[in-house]
Amino acid sequence: MPSLKGIVLLAAMAAAASPAAAQTSAPYPSRQITLITLTAAGGALDTVARAIASGLQEQMGQTVVVVNRTGAGGNIGATEISRATPDGYTFGMLTVGTHGTNPTFVANPPFNAIKDFTPISMAADLNITLSVQNSFPARTLAEFIAYSKKNPGKISFGSAGVGTGLHLTGELVKRETGLDMTHVPYQGVAKALPDLLGGQLQAIMANPADVGVHIRAGTLRALGIAAVKREATLPDAPTFTEQGFAKVISSTWFGVGGPAGLPRPIVDRLNKEIHTALRKPATTAHFAKLGINVVTGTPDQFAAYIKSEIARWEPIVKGVKAGLSKK
Repeated sequence: MPSLKGIVLLAAMAAAASPAAAQTSAPYPSRQITLITLTAAGGALDTVARAIASGLQEQMGQTVVVVNRTGAGGNIGATEISRATPDGYTFGMLTVGTHGTNPTFVANPPFNAIKDFTPISMAADLNITLSVQNSFPARTLAEFIAYSKKNPGKISFGSAGVGTGLHLTGELVKRETGLDMTHVPYQGVAKALPDLLGGQLQAIMANPADVGVHIRAGTLRALGIAAVKREATLPDAPTFTEQGFAKVISSTWFGVGGPAGLPRPIVDRLNKEIHTALRKPATTAHFAKLGINVVTGTPDQFAAYIKSEIARWEPIVKGVKAGLSKK
Protein backbone atom coordinates (compact mmCIF):
# COMPACT_ATOMS: atom_id res chain seq x y z
CA MET A 1 0.00 0.00 0.00
CA PRO A 2 1.68 3.26 -1.04
CA SER A 3 2.15 5.94 1.57
CA LEU A 4 0.32 9.24 1.47
CA LYS A 5 3.56 10.87 0.40
CA GLY A 6 3.89 8.35 -2.46
CA ILE A 7 0.34 8.97 -3.62
CA VAL A 8 0.92 12.73 -3.70
CA LEU A 9 4.17 12.21 -5.67
CA LEU A 10 2.46 9.99 -8.23
CA ALA A 11 -0.37 12.49 -8.64
CA ALA A 12 2.12 15.29 -9.21
CA MET A 13 3.96 13.26 -11.84
CA ALA A 14 0.71 12.48 -13.65
CA ALA A 15 -0.30 16.13 -13.64
CA ALA A 16 3.08 17.18 -15.04
CA ALA A 17 2.83 14.58 -17.79
CA SER A 18 -0.75 15.33 -18.73
CA PRO A 19 -0.10 18.13 -21.29
CA ALA A 20 2.26 15.89 -23.27
CA ALA A 21 -0.10 12.97 -22.99
CA ALA A 22 -2.99 15.11 -24.10
CA GLN A 23 -1.01 16.36 -27.09
CA THR A 24 -0.05 12.81 -28.07
CA SER A 25 -3.55 11.46 -27.79
CA ALA A 26 -5.34 14.47 -29.30
CA PRO A 27 -7.04 13.78 -32.62
CA TYR A 28 -5.24 15.06 -35.71
CA PRO A 29 -4.97 17.95 -36.29
CA SER A 30 -4.83 19.63 -32.90
CA ARG A 31 -2.54 22.57 -33.67
CA GLN A 32 -1.19 24.79 -36.46
CA ILE A 33 -0.10 23.20 -39.74
CA THR A 34 2.75 24.46 -41.95
CA LEU A 35 2.58 23.99 -45.73
CA ILE A 36 5.90 24.64 -47.48
CA THR A 37 5.91 25.81 -51.09
CA LEU A 38 8.96 26.14 -53.31
CA THR A 39 8.54 29.41 -55.18
CA ALA A 40 7.92 33.06 -54.39
CA ALA A 41 4.39 34.32 -53.83
CA GLY A 42 2.21 34.94 -56.85
CA GLY A 43 3.11 32.14 -59.28
CA ALA A 44 1.09 29.09 -60.23
CA LEU A 45 2.64 26.82 -57.59
CA ASP A 46 2.02 29.38 -54.85
CA THR A 47 -1.55 29.83 -56.08
CA VAL A 48 -2.22 26.09 -55.79
CA ALA A 49 -0.51 25.89 -52.39
CA ARG A 50 -2.61 28.72 -50.97
CA ALA A 51 -5.82 27.22 -52.31
CA ILE A 52 -4.95 23.96 -50.56
CA ALA A 53 -4.03 25.77 -47.34
CA SER A 54 -7.24 27.78 -47.35
CA GLY A 55 -9.33 24.67 -47.90
CA LEU A 56 -7.54 22.65 -45.23
CA GLN A 57 -7.90 25.46 -42.70
CA GLU A 58 -11.62 25.72 -43.33
CA GLN A 59 -12.22 21.98 -43.38
CA MET A 60 -9.92 20.87 -40.55
CA GLY A 61 -10.44 23.75 -38.14
CA GLN A 62 -6.76 24.60 -37.65
CA THR A 63 -4.59 27.44 -38.93
CA VAL A 64 -2.57 26.47 -42.00
CA VAL A 65 0.43 28.71 -42.67
CA VAL A 66 2.05 28.79 -46.13
CA VAL A 67 5.82 29.23 -46.03
CA ASN A 68 7.71 30.11 -49.23
CA ARG A 69 11.14 28.45 -49.37
CA THR A 70 12.74 29.39 -52.68
CA GLY A 71 15.99 28.48 -54.40
CA ALA A 72 17.96 25.67 -56.05
CA GLY A 73 15.13 24.73 -58.39
CA GLY A 74 12.86 23.93 -55.46
CA ASN A 75 15.40 21.74 -53.68
CA ILE A 76 15.76 24.07 -50.67
CA GLY A 77 12.08 23.83 -49.81
CA ALA A 78 11.87 20.13 -50.65
CA THR A 79 14.84 19.44 -48.37
CA GLU A 80 13.01 21.15 -45.52
CA ILE A 81 9.95 19.01 -46.17
CA SER A 82 12.04 15.83 -46.14
CA ARG A 83 13.59 16.75 -42.78
CA ALA A 84 10.33 17.65 -41.03
CA THR A 85 8.95 15.58 -38.16
CA PRO A 86 6.59 12.98 -39.68
CA ASP A 87 3.57 13.96 -37.63
CA GLY A 88 1.42 15.68 -40.26
CA TYR A 89 2.08 19.22 -39.06
CA THR A 90 4.67 20.09 -41.72
CA PHE A 91 4.38 19.01 -45.34
CA GLY A 92 4.50 20.78 -48.67
CA MET A 93 4.49 21.01 -52.42
CA LEU A 94 6.45 18.66 -54.68
CA THR A 95 7.01 19.40 -58.38
CA VAL A 96 8.22 17.91 -61.63
CA GLY A 97 11.50 19.66 -60.86
CA THR A 98 12.11 18.29 -57.38
CA HIS A 99 10.61 14.86 -58.09
CA GLY A 100 10.97 14.40 -61.84
CA THR A 101 14.04 16.03 -63.33
CA ASN A 102 16.30 17.22 -60.49
CA PRO A 103 16.97 13.71 -59.11
CA THR A 104 18.98 13.01 -62.27
CA PHE A 105 20.05 16.55 -63.18
CA VAL A 106 21.46 17.64 -59.82
CA ALA A 107 24.80 16.15 -58.77
CA ASN A 108 24.72 14.89 -55.17
CA PRO A 109 21.09 15.91 -54.51
CA PRO A 110 20.29 16.86 -50.90
CA PHE A 111 17.56 14.22 -50.63
CA ASN A 112 16.35 10.98 -52.15
CA ALA A 113 13.14 11.82 -54.00
CA ILE A 114 11.73 8.35 -53.35
CA LYS A 115 13.02 7.31 -49.92
CA ASP A 116 12.86 10.64 -48.07
CA PHE A 117 9.23 11.53 -48.78
CA THR A 118 5.70 10.29 -48.26
CA PRO A 119 3.57 11.14 -51.32
CA ILE A 120 0.14 12.43 -50.28
CA SER A 121 -1.61 13.53 -53.47
CA MET A 122 -1.21 14.95 -56.92
CA ALA A 123 -2.68 18.43 -56.99
CA ALA A 124 -2.52 20.15 -60.37
CA ASP A 125 -0.68 20.57 -63.62
CA LEU A 126 -0.18 23.14 -66.35
CA ASN A 127 0.23 22.34 -70.01
CA ILE A 128 3.38 23.40 -71.85
CA THR A 129 3.39 25.16 -75.21
CA LEU A 130 5.93 25.78 -77.95
CA SER A 131 5.21 29.31 -79.11
CA VAL A 132 6.71 31.73 -81.61
CA GLN A 133 6.26 35.39 -82.45
CA ASN A 134 3.28 35.86 -84.75
CA SER A 135 5.47 37.42 -87.46
CA PHE A 136 7.74 34.35 -87.64
CA PRO A 137 7.67 32.95 -91.21
CA ALA A 138 6.63 29.44 -90.12
CA ARG A 139 2.88 29.31 -89.44
CA THR A 140 2.59 25.67 -88.35
CA LEU A 141 4.72 23.12 -86.51
CA ALA A 142 5.48 21.32 -89.80
CA GLU A 143 6.66 24.59 -91.34
CA PHE A 144 8.71 25.36 -88.22
CA ILE A 145 10.45 21.98 -88.43
CA ALA A 146 11.15 22.50 -92.14
CA TYR A 147 12.47 26.02 -91.49
CA SER A 148 14.85 24.76 -88.80
CA LYS A 149 16.27 22.14 -91.16
CA LYS A 150 16.79 24.70 -93.92
CA ASN A 151 18.33 27.17 -91.46
CA PRO A 152 20.48 25.11 -89.05
CA GLY A 153 21.58 26.97 -85.95
CA LYS A 154 19.24 29.90 -86.64
CA ILE A 155 16.52 29.04 -84.09
CA SER A 156 16.86 29.56 -80.36
CA PHE A 157 14.24 28.77 -77.74
CA GLY A 158 13.95 30.28 -74.29
CA SER A 159 12.88 28.66 -71.04
CA ALA A 160 12.76 29.39 -67.33
CA GLY A 161 16.32 28.08 -66.86
CA VAL A 162 18.69 25.17 -67.34
CA GLY A 163 17.26 21.88 -66.10
CA THR A 164 13.74 23.20 -65.57
CA GLY A 165 10.75 21.24 -66.82
CA LEU A 166 10.26 23.81 -69.58
CA HIS A 167 13.85 23.42 -70.76
CA LEU A 168 13.68 19.64 -70.76
CA THR A 169 10.35 19.68 -72.55
CA GLY A 170 12.08 21.68 -75.26
CA GLU A 171 14.75 18.98 -75.42
CA LEU A 172 12.01 16.36 -75.68
CA VAL A 173 10.46 18.30 -78.57
CA LYS A 174 13.85 18.45 -80.31
CA ARG A 175 14.39 14.72 -79.90
CA GLU A 176 10.97 13.69 -81.16
CA THR A 177 10.51 16.19 -84.01
CA GLY A 178 14.03 16.68 -85.28
CA LEU A 179 13.89 20.41 -84.64
CA ASP A 180 17.25 22.17 -84.65
CA MET A 181 16.97 24.62 -81.74
CA THR A 182 19.50 26.11 -79.33
CA HIS A 183 18.45 26.57 -75.72
CA VAL A 184 18.73 30.00 -74.12
CA PRO A 185 18.08 29.93 -70.36
CA TYR A 186 16.44 32.82 -68.51
CA GLN A 187 15.63 33.44 -64.87
CA GLY A 188 11.95 32.84 -65.46
CA VAL A 189 9.69 33.03 -68.49
CA ALA A 190 8.81 36.66 -67.75
CA LYS A 191 12.40 37.67 -68.49
CA ALA A 192 12.44 35.75 -71.77
CA LEU A 193 9.26 37.25 -73.20
CA PRO A 194 10.71 40.70 -74.10
CA ASP A 195 13.42 39.03 -76.21
CA LEU A 196 10.84 36.81 -77.90
CA LEU A 197 8.51 39.70 -78.64
CA GLY A 198 11.47 41.76 -79.81
CA GLY A 199 12.73 39.12 -82.22
CA GLN A 200 16.01 38.27 -80.45
CA LEU A 201 14.54 34.87 -79.56
CA GLN A 202 12.65 32.71 -82.04
CA ALA A 203 10.64 30.42 -79.76
CA ILE A 204 9.74 29.70 -76.15
CA MET A 205 8.63 26.79 -74.03
CA ALA A 206 6.13 28.11 -71.50
CA ASN A 207 2.89 27.46 -69.65
CA PRO A 208 -0.34 29.00 -70.97
CA ALA A 209 -0.51 31.04 -67.77
CA ASP A 210 2.63 32.87 -68.93
CA VAL A 211 2.00 33.24 -72.67
CA GLY A 212 -1.75 32.79 -73.08
CA VAL A 213 -2.53 36.50 -72.99
CA HIS A 214 -0.05 37.12 -75.83
CA ILE A 215 -1.40 34.21 -77.87
CA ARG A 216 -4.98 35.41 -77.49
CA ALA A 217 -3.87 38.95 -78.41
CA GLY A 218 -2.22 37.66 -81.59
CA THR A 219 1.35 38.66 -80.78
CA LEU A 220 2.43 35.04 -80.22
CA ARG A 221 1.33 31.81 -81.88
CA ALA A 222 1.23 28.41 -80.16
CA LEU A 223 2.62 25.78 -82.55
CA GLY A 224 2.04 22.85 -80.23
CA ILE A 225 0.70 21.85 -76.83
CA ALA A 226 2.59 19.00 -75.14
CA ALA A 227 -0.59 17.21 -74.06
CA VAL A 228 -3.05 14.53 -75.13
CA LYS A 229 -5.90 17.01 -75.50
CA ARG A 230 -6.06 20.71 -76.27
CA GLU A 231 -5.58 23.40 -73.65
CA ALA A 232 -8.94 24.81 -72.56
CA THR A 233 -7.67 28.39 -72.49
CA LEU A 234 -6.17 28.04 -75.99
CA PRO A 235 -8.70 25.91 -77.89
CA ASP A 236 -7.28 26.79 -81.33
CA ALA A 237 -3.76 25.58 -80.51
CA PRO A 238 -3.13 22.00 -81.74
CA THR A 239 -1.39 19.40 -79.63
CA PHE A 240 1.84 17.70 -80.70
CA THR A 241 -0.13 14.44 -80.66
CA GLU A 242 -2.56 15.79 -83.25
CA GLN A 243 0.41 16.65 -85.42
CA GLY A 244 1.96 13.19 -85.32
CA PHE A 245 4.22 13.42 -82.25
CA ALA A 246 2.43 11.38 -79.61
CA LYS A 247 5.51 11.08 -77.39
CA VAL A 248 5.67 14.84 -76.79
CA ILE A 249 3.70 14.75 -73.56
CA SER A 250 4.85 16.94 -70.71
CA SER A 251 3.43 19.21 -68.05
CA THR A 252 4.43 21.37 -65.14
CA TRP A 253 2.92 19.29 -62.35
CA PHE A 254 2.48 19.90 -58.64
CA GLY A 255 1.73 17.52 -55.79
CA VAL A 256 1.76 17.39 -52.01
CA GLY A 257 4.08 15.28 -49.91
CA GLY A 258 5.48 14.96 -46.42
CA PRO A 259 8.60 13.46 -44.88
CA ALA A 260 9.21 9.72 -44.94
CA GLY A 261 7.35 7.79 -42.26
CA LEU A 262 4.18 9.87 -42.25
CA PRO A 263 1.49 7.63 -40.69
CA ARG A 264 -0.99 6.26 -43.23
CA PRO A 265 -4.10 7.48 -41.36
CA ILE A 266 -2.75 11.05 -41.58
CA VAL A 267 -1.82 10.58 -45.24
CA ASP A 268 -5.31 9.34 -46.06
CA ARG A 269 -6.95 12.16 -44.14
CA LEU A 270 -4.85 14.81 -45.88
CA ASN A 271 -5.44 13.19 -49.27
CA LYS A 272 -9.20 13.39 -48.76
CA GLU A 273 -9.11 16.99 -47.48
CA ILE A 274 -6.81 18.15 -50.30
CA HIS A 275 -9.18 16.70 -52.89
CA THR A 276 -12.10 18.50 -51.27
CA ALA A 277 -10.18 21.78 -51.20
CA LEU A 278 -9.14 21.57 -54.85
CA ARG A 279 -12.52 20.46 -56.17
CA LYS A 280 -14.48 23.43 -54.83
CA PRO A 281 -16.26 25.09 -57.79
CA ALA A 282 -14.81 28.52 -57.04
CA THR A 283 -11.29 27.06 -56.93
CA THR A 284 -11.56 25.09 -60.16
CA ALA A 285 -13.12 28.09 -61.92
CA HIS A 286 -10.27 30.35 -60.79
CA PHE A 287 -7.66 27.78 -61.80
CA ALA A 288 -9.26 27.31 -65.22
CA LYS A 289 -8.77 30.99 -66.03
CA LEU A 290 -5.07 30.56 -65.24
CA GLY A 291 -4.63 27.37 -67.24
CA ILE A 292 -4.19 25.29 -64.07
CA ASN A 293 -5.77 21.83 -64.23
CA VAL A 294 -6.77 20.07 -61.00
CA VAL A 295 -5.34 16.53 -60.93
CA THR A 296 -5.95 14.31 -57.92
CA GLY A 297 -5.53 10.64 -57.03
CA THR A 298 -4.53 8.25 -54.27
CA PRO A 299 -1.21 8.43 -52.39
CA ASP A 300 -0.11 5.20 -54.06
CA GLN A 301 -0.89 6.57 -57.51
CA PHE A 302 1.17 9.67 -56.78
CA ALA A 303 4.07 7.53 -55.52
CA ALA A 304 4.00 5.48 -58.73
CA TYR A 305 3.81 8.64 -60.84
CA ILE A 306 6.90 10.12 -59.20
CA LYS A 307 8.88 6.96 -59.97
CA SER A 308 7.68 6.96 -63.57
CA GLU A 309 8.56 10.64 -64.04
CA ILE A 310 12.12 10.17 -62.75
CA ALA A 311 12.59 7.20 -65.10
CA ARG A 312 11.02 9.02 -68.06
CA TRP A 313 13.18 12.11 -67.78
CA GLU A 314 16.45 10.37 -66.95
CA PRO A 315 17.66 9.74 -70.54
CA ILE A 316 16.76 13.27 -71.63
CA VAL A 317 18.49 14.79 -68.60
CA LYS A 318 21.61 12.72 -69.21
CA GLY A 319 21.69 13.85 -72.83
CA VAL A 320 21.45 17.50 -71.79
CA LYS A 321 24.19 17.07 -69.17
CA ALA A 322 26.44 15.38 -71.71
CA GLY A 323 25.93 18.32 -74.06
CA LEU A 324 26.67 20.84 -71.34
CA SER A 325 29.88 19.07 -70.37
CA LYS A 326 31.20 19.49 -73.93
CA LYS A 327 30.81 23.27 -73.83
